[in-house]
Amino acid sequence: MGVIKFCPKCGTKMTQDRTAKRPQFVCPKCKYKEATKDVKIPVVKGRRRSAVRVVGEDSEELKPMPVMDAVCPACGNTKAYWWLIQTRGADESPTQFFRCTKCNHTWRVYS
Repeated sequence: MGVIKFCPKCGTKMTQDRTAKRPQFVCPKCKYKEATKDVKIPVVKGRRRSAVRVVGEDSEELKPMPVMDAVCPACGNTKAYWWLIQTRGADESPTQFFRCTKCNHTWRVYS
């Protein structure tokens, strides 16, 4: 758990300066500095973000998409995967995409 320290001069919440030779607290308002005195400042590591996967023509291994009744314009199959993507402004409806479960033909419907 981190330590919260307030400046004894002006009462502002102090920040931790880790760039100094020895970590210290620094007041962002009046620049008052105080050594940490054996207080261990925890280092918080950020989570690594995973890459966003774009659904493309070669994504045959992706099967978690929902299936619905839709007639494929290429082969006439009656089942298709579907997903929504916001391709236009946030105040407009999203675009619905379909991919045939048989021939992998992909088409879109603007609603």
